[in-house]
Amino acid sequence: MRRVDIFDTTLRDGEQSAGVNLHPHEKVEIARQLERFGVDVMEAGFPSSSKGDFHSVQQIAGTIKNCKVVGLARATMHDIDTTWEALRNAEHPGIHLFIATSPLHMEYKLKLSQEEVVEKAVWSVKHAAKYFSHIQWSAEDATRSDWAFLAHIIEKVIDAGATVINLPDTVGYTTPQEYAELFTYMVKTVPSISKVKLSAHCHDDLGLAVANSLAAIKSGVHQIEGTINGIGERAGNASLEEIAVALEIRKDSFNVKTNIDLKQTIRTSQLVSKLTGMIVPQNKAIVGANAFAHESGIHQDGVLKNKQTYEIIEPEMVGLNSNKMVLGKHSGSHAFKDRCKELGINLNQEEEKQLFQSFKELTAKKKEVTEDDIFALMMDSSFKGPTSGYELELLQVTYGSNLIPTATICVKTPEGTKIQESATGKGSVESIYNTLSRILDQSIELVDYRIQSTTNGHDALAEVYVKIRMNDTITNGRGIEHDVLEASAKAYLDAVNRSLIKAWFGYQSKGVGIL
Repeated sequence: MRRVDIFDTTLRDGEQSAGVNLHPHEKVEIARQLERFGVDVMEAGFPSSSKGDFHSVQQIAGTIKNCKVVGLARATMHDIDTTWEALRNAEHPGIHLFIATSPLHMEYKLKLSQEEVVEKAVWSVKHAAKYFSHIQWSAEDATRSDWAFLAHIIEKVIDAGATVINLPDTVGYTTPQEYAELFTYMVKTVPSISKVKLSAHCHDDLGLAVANSLAAIKSGVHQIEGTINGIGERAGNASLEEIAVALEIRKDSFNVKTNIDLKQTIRTSQLVSKLTGMIVPQNKAIVGANAFAHESGIHQDGVLKNKQTYEIIEPEMVGLNSNKMVLGKHSGSHAFKDRCKELGINLNQEEEKQLFQSFKELTAKKKEVTEDDIFALMMDSSFKGPTSGYELELLQVTYGSNLIPTATICVKTPEGTKIQESATGKGSVESIYNTLSRILDQSIELVDYRIQSTTNGHDALAEVYVKIRMNDTITNGRGIEHDVLEASAKAYLDAVNRSLIKAWFGYQSKGVGIL
């Protein structure tokens, strides 16, 4: 069977989703899980876009050992040199260069002629070759480019030293048949195409990203790009978990294999969902809550008699099984540590101590602790987040059917001082947020508010996700507690802290066009 590489861009293209801003330690956590998932190439970020992204890529480069770690770069000396500085200590470093090739982009965005674009692309690959042996070159907006010109520039960058050629469907415009024909044309037209790997990168604006990616595989590409849960700009990217499972279930049709460990699918999806705050739709293929649910009486009857009547995917294949833990309030730190290792949670000594303390506090409130509870605690901003932000010290809410909801809150500032205020609102949550706005003395707009439970049962942890607009940027926040109102307050403060960190490290991209 032919081997197809999996290129994950969750930490770059996925993080460009509106409102998503991950802390460096959260990016490392996702990177570790992607490594366990078995991706071949991990795009860790866009190092030259901000100081924050540079440091995150650098940290991931020093952590990941079993797959290539690449950084995105424009065709400029600054971008290429910066990417090398971020990745020079990686076990398997690589660079992902891009430049637009469609008439629309060349005329209105780049304001360059075809000859100038070719010259710039060739120069950038030659300069990158001074540092990197793995050089991926992408023709931005390839599916709306002139095919003859595309073949010409591809030949030139291959001669310059490119090792992977990516033809992205940047705006989700193409169809499966057109995309397959594009790759077939390049294979027949570009003389040196056999020297490189061909890669496909699809966006989902027309809902065709996965279908287009699978069509590209049929046409013979060597690498598929996408994100976990299909997150990304606009309508997102191709969902890697859907592609990986499709290739396994329909190997009779595709006749290819990947390095993906499918049993890590659910875990990877849940981790990305919780850390980004982007909830997986219940009806989403493979990883949605309803993916293996059968409500129809006819379906239930068939499944009970033979699963294959209505179930083409075994839940165990993607890692969906019982998540009950045998740990309880009498469990010791050694048993807890061993269980965390089984779950793929790698922590240093101080982090283990903090997580174990959080676990013991949880067992005092919750009789049955589940795997999801442990992951929720691990991802709680209060556990591994920055210590220099605002912290909730006290929360008191007065509510009744004939009373005006009133919140009294004390917050510890980054400087260590404590501020206490009270405010009212139309409901309990609004009174909390009005109080926090008064304490912070900032113009903050609540853009979105969502709540869900970590597990089933009356004693489940509450997870609250919020999006706020602060300092002209949108950031998200996450809060996890038994009490919904306390989780709401923590989520709001987490979003504020992320906004401040984002401004401090310059996380905002520079507004350049990217894949």
